[in-house]
Amino acid sequence: MLKFIRLAAYGLIALLVAGVGGALWWRGEAPRLSDIGMAMPGGVSVGGPFTLVNGAGETVTDASFRGRWMLVYFGYTFCPDVCPTDLQTISAAMDRLGPLAQRLVPVFITVDPERDTPAALAEYTKLFDERLVGLSGSKEQIAAAAKSYRVYYARTKSKDASDYLMDHSSFIYLVGPDGGFRALFRHGMAVQELADAVKARLESGS
Repeated sequence: MLKFIRLAAYGLIALLVAGVGGALWWRGEAPRLSDIGMAMPGGVSVGGPFTLVNGAGETVTDASFRGRWMLVYFGYTFCPDVCPTDLQTISAAMDRLGPLAQRLVPVFITVDPERDTPAALAEYTKLFDERLVGLSGSKEQIAAAAKSYRVYYARTKSKDASDYLMDHSSFIYLVGPDGGFRALFRHGMAVQELADAVKARLESGS
């Protein structure tokens, strides 16, 4: 399963860069990593149904968020640097959206359900933003959600079974109020860059 997810994630990156880069070269422009705030090339499927558990221990699905936009991020609470950085960026970008942020739900899905219980996620997400919804679930549920979003993740080898890290891809997914994928944003985007890209989507409705 993890091998399949890894290949799918790499395929997502390759298709994204090829599709965006090709479009830019067609217009005579040099492609940049910052241009990965666009819709996927035609025919590439990202996102879809999921069934997970929120911080209150309640089962939620993708349908639970219908009518609102979502910023979806996959990571884990023991992540030493990448996840905290991206979650801070998401929170700050939402602050800059002002009233528009009320139409948006930031969602943090763990790739480490063994340690990230719903209760642990609830405490962790509060450190970044009260609006941030943490979702966990069984290993099978997490694997299904990750496969749907083409997320790569894998546990690193460690002598201590309780002390380990998780390798994982780091993208921010923008999902529309109809549950459909809208755009993908790279790790390391500037706060204002992310806020501007999301604002444009929310205001256009597409």
